[in-house]
Amino acid sequence: MVDKKPEVKSKPEEKPKNILAKIKESVDDKDEQLAFLSTIVRLSVLVWSAGILTLAYVKLPTALNIPEQKLDPTFIASVFTGTLATFGVAAAGKKKGADGGSANISKKDMEFLIQKASETAPAQTIRIESGPVKIVPDTK
Repeated sequence: MVDKKPEVKSKPEEKPKNILAKIKESVDDKDEQLAFLSTIVRLSVLVWSAGILTLAYVKLPTALNIPEQKLDPTFIASVFTGTLATFGVAAAGKKKGADGGSANISKKDMEFLIQKASETAPAQTIRIESGPVKIVPDTK
């Protein structure tokens, strides 16, 4: 009698998974996967633009042997603020009040300031300069 040993099937070696495969395993829903991936991309763009803006304003030590970059940071700043806006962060701007004036000062405060200004300087001199005037008779 010949003893047959049961065949042991070896498991195929698992290849290391890339980042996308790990995301697919950790998040079940396809929409959640896309939302997670888009958040990662937005964060990377935010970090990149913040780094470039920082390098535009900071002088690096000469020991690093990195040449000084002369760049206009307006485009990078717009990318930075646009990316921040996708996360719901908005730049503070001037807000208008209900009466159309600035939200920082009320109408009552403005009238008080005008009153105090008129007490200290009751008259104002306006100087108008113009070029030479030429008077020509009308000949009809």
